[in-house]
Amino acid sequence: MATVNPYLIFNGNCEQAFDFYQSVFGGSFTTKSTFGEMPPMPGYEMPEDAKSRIMHVALPISSETILMGSDANPAMGVPQQGQNISLAVGVSSRDEADKIFNGLADGGKINMPMADTFWGAYFGMLTDRFGIEWMVNFDKQ
Repeated sequence: MATVNPYLIFNGNCEQAFDFYQSVFGGSFTTKSTFGEMPPMPGYEMPEDAKSRIMHVALPISSETILMGSDANPAMGVPQQGQNISLAVGVSSRDEADKIFNGLADGGKINMPMADTFWGAYFGMLTDRFGIEWMVNFDKQ
């Protein structure tokens, strides 16, 4: 069965964002590399200030899901933060839902507080401090 692994693009603050996500979810990075570590590309010289940007980072947040991300390569332009991205997090208890929701909401904006819903879930939506949209869901059944 396929899994969905969201990939988030940042504009120079990927490392800060992933350190924050690690503080919420725990775990260890399986990969974390910078643009300065990649081999040279013929015809393109990486700007010096871009070499410390994250080229790829991976943080397992469950046995099935890996949160991945990078900073935008300056040659690719500036990404639109959170553009049409919403990440759904399914949890196994109300307590876990509250912990993750409150952690992600720190410094962000709550769009819909955690609440019991008509479809039988405990659910909430927020935008974190990095402009990423999240939905936290605990199916009570």
